[in-house]
Amino acid sequence: MSNQNLFATLRAAFPKDLDAVAIETGESEIYSWRNIDQATARMANWLDSLALPASSRIAVQVEKSTDALMLYLATLRAGYIFVPLNTAYKATEIEYFLENAQPAVVVCSNQNHSWMVQVARQARVAHLFTLDDDHTGSLLEAAAGQSDSHEIAPADSSDVAAFVYTSGTTGRSKGAMLTHGNLLSNALVLKNYWGWQPDDVLIHALPIFHVHGLFVAIHGALINGSKMIWLNKFDANDVINKMAAATIFMGVPTLYVRLLAQPGLDASAVRRMRLFISGSAPMLIETFNAWQHCTGHMIVERYGMSETIMLSSNPVHESDGKRRGGTVGKPLPGVGMRVVDSAGKEQRPGVVGGVEVRGPGVFAGYWRMPEKTAEEFTVDGWFKTGDIGAFDALGYLTIVGRSKDLIISGGYNVYPVEIESRINEMVGVQESAVVGIPHPDFGEVGIALVTPKVGFELDVNTILSNLKSQLANFKVPKACVVMDELPRNAMGKVQKNLLREAHKERFTGYKWARSERRA
Repeated sequence: MSNQNLFATLRAAFPKDLDAVAIETGESEIYSWRNIDQATARMANWLDSLALPASSRIAVQVEKSTDALMLYLATLRAGYIFVPLNTAYKATEIEYFLENAQPAVVVCSNQNHSWMVQVARQARVAHLFTLDDDHTGSLLEAAAGQSDSHEIAPADSSDVAAFVYTSGTTGRSKGAMLTHGNLLSNALVLKNYWGWQPDDVLIHALPIFHVHGLFVAIHGALINGSKMIWLNKFDANDVINKMAAATIFMGVPTLYVRLLAQPGLDASAVRRMRLFISGSAPMLIETFNAWQHCTGHMIVERYGMSETIMLSSNPVHESDGKRRGGTVGKPLPGVGMRVVDSAGKEQRPGVVGGVEVRGPGVFAGYWRMPEKTAEEFTVDGWFKTGDIGAFDALGYLTIVGRSKDLIISGGYNVYPVEIESRINEMVGVQESAVVGIPHPDFGEVGIALVTPKVGFELDVNTILSNLKSQLANFKVPKACVVMDELPRNAMGKVQKNLLREAHKERFTGYKWARSERRA
């Protein structure tokens, strides 16, 4: 049987000319395919030198860099499990992830090393290394002396390659285990469905700690043997300038909004571009229409989850249909998707219900949470996404909401219960509710509705400031409102739907006229 390690397939897709350019960075650094092969070999040999137990987790919280990319690929190559952690997470959040994942190796930035030492020691982590985006860190020093030749570790398609932390309405994070087979099958499907071509060049401007940037974008380019223009940070003007040498861009709706705000974006700036893809958060139809008006291109909206990778996409080929704004397209080849009512009965087109899926990309389960895994699957094997949507008569899916209180802001998942628990611990707070409302830049943002205890006056700026000191910035509500009481139903449950409705227009009013674009 051939080696089913994902890296083996990615490596086999490298061009015959290993000295051709594979990566060009925003700092004008050039990496060949041979450079990738050798750098990942050195890091994989370094990992092997640590004599780690089989299936060891490698937890990584570092800034985006080409070295971080090599570390991810080397982890696959060596047969270990990669655990990416959002760079915005603070010490109190990292504590849980390390206790839960129990990684053998943790890699962090130098600026976080002082507090990471304590957290790692508490979690009994055996090895702690540093890695920064300027090619420095103890990891690179340790790997420098290793051989640049490495035999790819054998793996079965069912072996776990990575897991990505997600959460539910309880606020307890769950590690969604993705196998080599999950990741490979999705990469191959997207290569065909999105029509990757031999001369395609990808602008990679996404973070690499979640599915979109780490799996969809990177795997797409590598499995097609395509060059990447690698940007450690998103800068709208820089991206527009790079489009003259690229053909594909992947982004979240927030990035498209910011690109539209630049006067340099027009049809001539994107004349070489072939494909614009958006996901990770809902895109407003205004953004979709404005992009088409400004550039002449229709954005391809797609839909996926940490637990499933990509599930559906608007068509790229005319033979598959037209692209339709406001929808996430049709199920990808090999993906089963249905919309059901509360009793599990499949709904007819046009009727809203819960979205359930199955297919080769659906994850292997939640790390060390068998009961929670079982809860999220139906008796006949479908995964319950928690999203609410409807198919139209042509088979296009529209997501209209989430059965769970998840907020997706700028492509990042925000879980209200986590924020509410922090607010409720503050002096003078009786209770709180965090809800998501539309936002023209981030797609959706959270706002906090807070009630005071008798005899207390609450200061909203103090509440938000306290949250900023405890949580990643993307989790902090964009507004806080003090109320006398929260609306409740007959059972005493807070009616968040009424709060969303009352505040849904708080951030509306942005105009799409070119004269009103903003940075």
